[in-house]
Amino acid sequence: MPGLNDTLLIFTDIDGTLLDSHTHEWQPAEAWLTRLRQREIPVILCSSMTAAETLAIQKLVGLQGQPFIAENGAVIQLDARWETHKNAPRVINGASHDQIMTVLTPLRENEGYKFTTFSDLEVSALVELTGYTPAQASLARLHEASETLIWRESDERLAKFEADLSRFGLRLVQGARYWHVIDQRDGKDQAVNWLTRQYGEHEGKQYTTLGMGDGPNDAPMLDNVDFAIVVKGFNRDGVTLRHDEPSRVYRTTQTGPAGWREGLDHLFGSF
Repeated sequence: MPGLNDTLLIFTDIDGTLLDSHTHEWQPAEAWLTRLRQREIPVILCSSMTAAETLAIQKLVGLQGQPFIAENGAVIQLDARWETHKNAPRVINGASHDQIMTVLTPLRENEGYKFTTFSDLEVSALVELTGYTPAQASLARLHEASETLIWRESDERLAKFEADLSRFGLRLVQGARYWHVIDQRDGKDQAVNWLTRQYGEHEGKQYTTLGMGDGPNDAPMLDNVDFAIVVKGFNRDGVTLRHDEPSRVYRTTQTGPAGWREGLDHLFGSF
């Protein structure tokens, strides 16, 4: 089991993990965020959200200057201290949002797929759909290297859609509430591994990694860290891990930020 005196990196999903999916509440996690900040333990947000959304959430929860992983690994923001890093301040991986849309639009027109992308929706419609504020909805539309969509057909048609995407070097990732289209070369796991190596090189330390998530798209990340906390979620498929040993994985009984706190209490002891 890891300890707070270890050299730690904590990677955490946002929606449904650090934040409640419906109310966007995060306060149950506040005490732990403060404690980790005081110990200078990086808390790296890692989600399907856009970089613009993630920057706003960093400010909300007091994580400014920390690196983050956005759009399921397609976008990586570096630690603010690494001003001399060749990729500073941000890495964009794989296909751009515009390139992805040049695939999605004709696929929908030619194959008759029934889905709605976030780019299709005006801010007011996205507010009604997601429960976001207008400001949050505006940020959620600012994709740089992915697209979020709502699927409106059968699982059989979804499988065909995935096969069609693969012909263009793209893939579909299932999040806590929505589907996300990204470059096949991207993923939370690749981003976590790359960023962990960057920490080792820049800080000259060997890190113990902890991942926290609630959705199927978190599984690759959780399989590529030393210890994993699976926060109880609402997705029908749950989170299936390749390495699900009890010595490495803890599954919470609570959801959202309460589950986030529960997982850290389990690993490090409550306070």
